[in-house]
Amino acid sequence: MGSGRFLTFVSAALITLSCFATSARTQTGSPKAEQSDEAERASNAGAVLGEITSAPDQGIPEALLKRAQGIAVIPHVVKGAFGIGGRYGKGLVAQRNADGSWGTPLFIDIGGGSFGFQLGVQATDIVMVFTNREGILPLLKGKLKIGADASATAGPVGRNVEVGTDILLKSAIYSYSRSRGLFAGVALDGAVLGLDDDANKRVYGTSKAVTAGTPSAKLSASAMGVVGPFIRALQKYVSAPEISRK
Repeated sequence: MGSGRFLTFVSAALITLSCFATSARTQTGSPKAEQSDEAERASNAGAVLGEITSAPDQGIPEALLKRAQGIAVIPHVVKGAFGIGGRYGKGLVAQRNADGSWGTPLFIDIGGGSFGFQLGVQATDIVMVFTNREGILPLLKGKLKIGADASATAGPVGRNVEVGTDILLKSAIYSYSRSRGLFAGVALDGAVLGLDDDANKRVYGTSKAVTAGTPSAKLSASAMGVVGPFIRALQKYVSAPEISRK
């Protein structure tokens, strides 16, 4: 083999190896790339919450939002993803603090269960309204199974629908879905929600100092840059409470 052909061969081999290494880094994901996934998730969750709560006639009742102890938003829940026979999705949850402000959002995932998908619909956005602290507490501790740890009921629809005490006592969680522009209450029988520990560590670090009750004002600038869109959506679209907390 001539020297010219040899150098050409070596150069091509080095370029191939370089492309392979770049591809491998992309597939495994750098910390910045992974954190951008969390930022996109928070942005999508905030957008879904804003679109649903801004609906003029179809939406979550204003009276129910005023009494919410917590809100979870899981955009784009899909059928049969990642080998799971039911459904799977990733989102965020936040609880309301005693002073009415919103605490630090935590990243969560949801799997299994029957979400009442419409025929032919492959994906849906899920919103859950927690009406008491007993309903949200298992999730904040790590895992919540609908039906076993807390009941979930298809929520009433209509911005101006009256929500009485009897409705609040009926279920710890009211859940909603939106798919193909259609919004309705939906049961989440058998669904399991859990904390996404990896995502929470990437955004907040390994310290246990950040919990769902941590005021968002105490978050670092980098963490706020990730979850800020969801926090701002909660502050803008979910009304301040007007009754005392249990």
